[in-house]
Amino acid sequence: MSYSFKSDIYVADSPAREALIINPPIHPIMLKIILFFIVLGAAMQSCQQKAAKEEASQPIKEVFANYYEERLALFPLEATMNGDNRFNDRMSDDLTQTGKSKIEAFFEKYKSQLAKYDREKLSSEEKTSWDLLQWECDINLEGLKYPTELMPLNQIFSTHLMIGQMASGSSVQPFKTVKDYENWLKRADGFVVWCDTALVNMKKGIKQGYVLPKPLIKKMIPQLADMDHGPVTAHLFYTPAKNFPKDFSDDDKQRLEKAYAAMVETKIIPTFKKLHDFVATEYLSAGRMTNGFDALPNGKAMYDYYIKYFTTTEMTADQIHKLGLAEVARISGEMERVKEQVGYKGDLKSFFNDVRENKKLMPFTKPEDVIKHFNKIHETMKPNLQKLFELTPKTAFEVRRTEAFREASASAEYNPGLADGSRPGVFYVPIPDVKKYNVVSDESLFLHEAIPGHHYQISLQQENENLPEFRQNLWYSAYGEGWALYCESLGKELGLYTDPYQYFGMLSGEMHRAIRLVVDTGLHSKGWTREQAIQYSLDHEAESEESITAEIERYMAGGGQALSYKIGQLKIRELRSKAEKELASKFDIKEFHKLVLESGCVPLKLLEDKVNVWITAKK
Repeated sequence: MSYSFKSDIYVADSPAREALIINPPIHPIMLKIILFFIVLGAAMQSCQQKAAKEEASQPIKEVFANYYEERLALFPLEATMNGDNRFNDRMSDDLTQTGKSKIEAFFEKYKSQLAKYDREKLSSEEKTSWDLLQWECDINLEGLKYPTELMPLNQIFSTHLMIGQMASGSSVQPFKTVKDYENWLKRADGFVVWCDTALVNMKKGIKQGYVLPKPLIKKMIPQLADMDHGPVTAHLFYTPAKNFPKDFSDDDKQRLEKAYAAMVETKIIPTFKKLHDFVATEYLSAGRMTNGFDALPNGKAMYDYYIKYFTTTEMTADQIHKLGLAEVARISGEMERVKEQVGYKGDLKSFFNDVRENKKLMPFTKPEDVIKHFNKIHETMKPNLQKLFELTPKTAFEVRRTEAFREASASAEYNPGLADGSRPGVFYVPIPDVKKYNVVSDESLFLHEAIPGHHYQISLQQENENLPEFRQNLWYSAYGEGWALYCESLGKELGLYTDPYQYFGMLSGEMHRAIRLVVDTGLHSKGWTREQAIQYSLDHEAESEESITAEIERYMAGGGQALSYKIGQLKIRELRSKAEKELASKFDIKEFHKLVLESGCVPLKLLEDKVNVWITAKK
């Protein structure tokens, strides 16, 4: 039988041609082509499998290192906060769709890389790092589903405030070299672009129903107004040009003075003027009368996400609300006992007013007296710190007054230092009116924001060279704020709270965080009004109405974050009580604190697992 090849169709010369036309044999040339691609495909698959195997056989610590390195380039403001100065001339791109897509691709990439490793074959510490990176990828990818870029500004948790701090020259942005000064000029250019994008996004937000409540917008207006005018040399962004290091040459000083003056006059002031005009008119008019996230499109799901993000738990808004109510009732009982101890005859609510207005608790006439007061608290507790803590940080520590431009709406806060000693940890105290400054909560406030609270926890984490770099700078609010609130309960063990009013201040601080569980969930999941939340707080704590109003508006701006303190504190206190009960005489408080602090920030479930393993091993 013979075949002739004509126009890529086999034609049969035999009676069986019909069968052969339906099922023609493969031409030798075509067969070679097919075989070539089969072999090529097999080779490519083999190479891919080999590459995947080789990648998985690399130490997982390289994945952790690469994640951190790539993250810093993607989030340059975070890099500056962490003391890495390579990206100090850049701004983060977190408001554009292109920027969000890059962030999404970044977390997807490292999630897929983790999947190539058998977790069970890793060491104990590597398993913890694997779990943490997995959590980071998952929680950030989930958050990218929500259009938070449409509400980019608010009165407290906002990039424009962070950049303002950096511009002062006394925060995390270094101004020690000529290169540092030049870096800030470039970052300022990026900030102008960021602000322009923010304005565009806010206009989109108005159309799509993502806009801030009116009271928050009103608080932003004076912040922006402070920056929208000259004189240039008095502007916050010009400040570094008035504080050159002594080793700068005259030529560099003159050149940078001109550059900074031009930057402020032609870029910064016009940018803030544009933002101020928009926010004070169009944005304020569009501001919503509702208060919580549940009033936003898909807002309930967004609030559920923030609960998970900030508490690192699966708790629901209802569960947290009920827990808050129970804690408020418990702490109220403790407060009643203090009220009786100091001999006050009225009810608890009137005692709150007495504490708020008690002139004996407002003893200062100069802001520097407040700073000295906190340093004295530190000196009082120093001898007792070694009884509770085996691990203590090397990073320096300072108490400073909050900068004037943000003092009116700021809370006391801690800004981390750096392990290399180039930047101290700083406890910032707002003193808008020193004659009204009430000291009732100062001891517990210092324990929380400073020592042994945030300063110990963050500094020890940064200084721990046994952790991958991404873990040295990791932050989970439930752990970090939970630890700080737990530290407030250590006052008597540290020689503080000898004055019943200071102990009442500690209870007030704990009550403040318990109230947050009630009002944050009330605002964002139960339709509570701003006024309802303010009144609930006034009824149950001794803070001033001005302070409470600022706090409630803080919760409105950053729903979920305020839940982390009490949720984390209760878990750490629960774990300590469990260890004390089960270990009895074998319990060592210094060892427990070392256990909690040594691995840095972790989700609460991982901390609980670690403590349970320790208890079992000790038994």
